Amino acid sequence: MVRAEIAFNGKARPLVWSNVKLCRAIDEYLVYRRVARHGVTTAPAAYRGLDPHGSLFRASDGEPFTFTRRVTGSGTISYSCETLTEIVRRLHYQAGIEGGNASAARRSFAVQLHRQGRSLKLIQTLIGVSSLSAVKSLIEADPVRLATIVSGVI
Repeated sequence: MVRAEIAFNGKARPLVWSNVKLCRAIDEYLVYRRVARHGVTTAPAAYRGLDPHGSLFRASDGEPFTFTRRVTGSGTISYSCETLTEIVRRLHYQAGIEGGNASAARRSFAVQLHRQGRSLKLIQTLIGVSSLSAVKSLIEADPVRLATIVSGVI
């Protein structure tokens, strides 16, 4: 779960790990965290011996990532983590995705869900946007849909 206090829009939302490779990588990471003793606990019911109230992902020293609290001109509070932003940027670069960022990943996820026939309300919940019109704006930019429209005109 992305907690409301660290979500970019202040709204909690579920995290969905549906990719097999991603699930395997997270499993390996959790094993590493336990061996490295990053965020471990002695609580008997703790999953894999890790503190259930602690951060899932941690910096290389085992400490939780630090977030910067910002207040926009309109008074909206947002949080960011430059370290995570840089990691996401680097992962996109390594994958050959030019100009990749968290917003582009969110848009790709929304478009993929829409292509699978998922409801706009579900997409709204999963990507953590506040309005259905924001979801519609994201999925209307589907390059496959745009290509179909263009091919029908040309």
